[in-house]
Amino acid sequence: MNVHDPKVDLTSCDREPIHQLGQIQPFGALIAVTADWIIAFQSANADDIIDARKPFAIGNNLSDYLDANALRVLRERAGWASRSQTTERLFGCDLLRSGKRFDIAIHCSDGYTVLEIEPGAQNAAADHSSAIRPMMDHLRRCEGVDKLCQGAAEQLKRLLGFDRVMVYRFHPDESGEVIAEAREGHIDGFMGLRYPRTDIPQQARALYLKNLFRIISDVSAEPVPILPEMPLDGRPLDLSQSTLRAVSPVHIEYLQNMGVEASLSISIVVNGKLWGLFACHHYSPRVLAFPQRTAAELFAQLFSMQLELTIRSAGEALKDRSRELHNRLMNQMGGGDTLTDSLDVIERTIGDLIPHDGLSAYIDGTYRSHGAAPNAEEFEAIVPALNTSSTSTIVHSDSLVGLIPAAAAFKDRVVGALIIPVSRSPRDYMVLWRKEIERSVTWAGNPDKPVQPGPNGDRLTPRKSFEAWKQTVSGRSTVWSEEELAIAEGLRVTLLEVILRVTDAQVRERTRAQERQELLIAELNHRVRNILTLIRSLIGQSRGEVSNIEEFSDLVGGRIQALARAHDHITREQWDSASLRELIESEAEAYLSGKRNRITVTGDEALITPEAFTVLALVVHEMMTNSAKYGSLCDSSGRLEITTQFTKHRDLAIKWREIGGPPVKAPERRGFGTTIIERSIPFELKGTADVSYKVSGLEADFLIPSRYATQVEADENAQADTAKDSPMTEASGEVSHVQRDGVLLVEDSMIIAMDVEDMLRGIGYKTVTVASTPDQALSAIDKAMPGFAILDFNLGDSTSEPVAQRLAEEGVPFWFATGYGDAVALISESAARGVLQKPYTKQDLERIVAELQAEEGAA
Repeated sequence: MNVHDPKVDLTSCDREPIHQLGQIQPFGALIAVTADWIIAFQSANADDIIDARKPFAIGNNLSDYLDANALRVLRERAGWASRSQTTERLFGCDLLRSGKRFDIAIHCSDGYTVLEIEPGAQNAAADHSSAIRPMMDHLRRCEGVDKLCQGAAEQLKRLLGFDRVMVYRFHPDESGEVIAEAREGHIDGFMGLRYPRTDIPQQARALYLKNLFRIISDVSAEPVPILPEMPLDGRPLDLSQSTLRAVSPVHIEYLQNMGVEASLSISIVVNGKLWGLFACHHYSPRVLAFPQRTAAELFAQLFSMQLELTIRSAGEALKDRSRELHNRLMNQMGGGDTLTDSLDVIERTIGDLIPHDGLSAYIDGTYRSHGAAPNAEEFEAIVPALNTSSTSTIVHSDSLVGLIPAAAAFKDRVVGALIIPVSRSPRDYMVLWRKEIERSVTWAGNPDKPVQPGPNGDRLTPRKSFEAWKQTVSGRSTVWSEEELAIAEGLRVTLLEVILRVTDAQVRERTRAQERQELLIAELNHRVRNILTLIRSLIGQSRGEVSNIEEFSDLVGGRIQALARAHDHITREQWDSASLRELIESEAEAYLSGKRNRITVTGDEALITPEAFTVLALVVHEMMTNSAKYGSLCDSSGRLEITTQFTKHRDLAIKWREIGGPPVKAPERRGFGTTIIERSIPFELKGTADVSYKVSGLEADFLIPSRYATQVEADENAQADTAKDSPMTEASGEVSHVQRDGVLLVEDSMIIAMDVEDMLRGIGYKTVTVASTPDQALSAIDKAMPGFAILDFNLGDSTSEPVAQRLAEEGVPFWFATGYGDAVALISESAARGVLQKPYTKQDLERIVAELQAEEGAA
């Protein structure tokens, strides 16, 4: 820094050429060579550090001093450094072929190749990088930015042995704050202290991005000059990427005022920007071996990546909150009300996400407010200033008076504002207001550095006191956080959409845009809405049929499961007609385990169209469950006969006959299930349904119009009894070793995982291990081998096949759970025992358990 600078203020340090000081620290030597490896610069201690056969001399070729093999390696690494614009590192290099080892950093600067040479560490064989993996493993278990930074400070202190390691985060105003600290117990803590932006000059911030690692081994050591002091072209050597670069006298005085004898800093870079620093202090000189410093730099870079992932994850959670806000507002404001008429709705919706004291809306010249806010006249006075901002940019301030002087008229009520533009012409605004909050900021000493006279004139003197210095701030509100601003941006988009909804021309444009949507998306939307509407109706109509929540859950779950099976049948046929016989068999298998040999299906094979298939699925489901609960299949002697036959008009007649069960009587009231049986086919398919409650057994006759049913040619075995040996046996009351071993559940949907876990615990499992990724699942297997496993096949951008392969190797039975159904067999060659088609039920899981118990008993 030029002490004769005529203007000395808080920006003076910004003008100091700290990258061209012409000196290095004495723990290494520097040699800079030209493109043909002629020595252009050398540090004054080069002979002492390297101890070549003869003294180094500027103008000589470096080959006159170094071993040929070593020089070849240096040239090769220099080429790499030039192409990548990075620093290359060599460890344990024998430069002189004397057995003496050196550690070397190589980078390029202004056409020169710069070699920074340090004596090789005595423990050079030690692989410091081996410590990085457990350090990162520890960090991956830290949740949130604060815990991650604290964990990183502790890990770096163990690696380097410094007395204090801090994580120093930059704020938007470029001041910094210590957000994490690991230190020796006998020294004072700096946690929570703020440092003004002037403590780190602008050119130092630029260097932190170019050169991520900076060490000062001995604050009191005399720097070593670089020769010549001024080359022929008059440009000092640029040391921006230098490891040995000497330190500004102002910074040396700064550290001495703190009592620090050695210092180290590593940049924390997130998304290409300087997010913060690792700042390390030691209260005695400390020289770190080059390999150890390299390991620390590698750790810091990996930490930066982990920090970026953590911030990104928080951003995804923020997006979810924004989407939730959007949906809530659209649901509550979809009726066409204007923003000014919806302030109460907006207030209730966003109050928890963006705390505020008042809310204003200025739409089409109409002003309304809620809570603490300016009146209409006061707000209109600031509108001209607001109109000068971009139409799509949110304006925010914790002291609006500083931006718009006219805001002084209402500073007794509110001072902070978050202004959201919600239109282009005319300018409309939604504004969140905050009241004044007097608060204290704790600085590490007085942030205003004093200018003091010295022997060479005025100079900027570093602070000598770093004790906590509190500054009282008034006239400001709580600062709007980055998270709140991101939510506000989502709110801006939502409010724009609301305005679009109440504008006729824009509504017409939206309609035209919707008409241009691909047919597939429109069809999918239609079908999903129909299914959701049907499910909602099932839930609403089923609530009067049962007396407790458990029965209600079973009843509704069974009906939804019937719809799912019907949907699976249809999609398996590419949304074409599906087999009625398979529908009956799937219902029998799902609900009549152990009784399927008492069901006979004969007659014509029929294919049912998709629009009729779900109707029949619900009817068959209700008939089958009623038979199992009250009819011929509720005891051990009855049976069920189903006959299908096409009439001369090609309509499909279905005869349902229950025989040998308990006496039947008509239901005393018509529940929703009975309504499905008796009215679904006539109402939706325009067919007929006739149910007779005879004492000897229920009889039902259904007629499906020909446009919904097609006859197929039957083979010789088409009319055979559908009975098959069921693999399911009744689960015993005792918990087998399979249950004791527990279950591994691999599922990437948290809600589904919770539901399945509850079902498994209801069956009797005390240990259910849930994993959402293949890595988590494999780690769980390493810790404890499960009795069996259920694997969701598709896990985001990966699959569970690695887990399936491992389980197969260990001989552990497993089932896939997926919406793809039998398609899993085509994409996986694993030893899966079967496929659970989503959504699956507790009965499906009980069937698996019974199968495993049967195998256990047979063994």
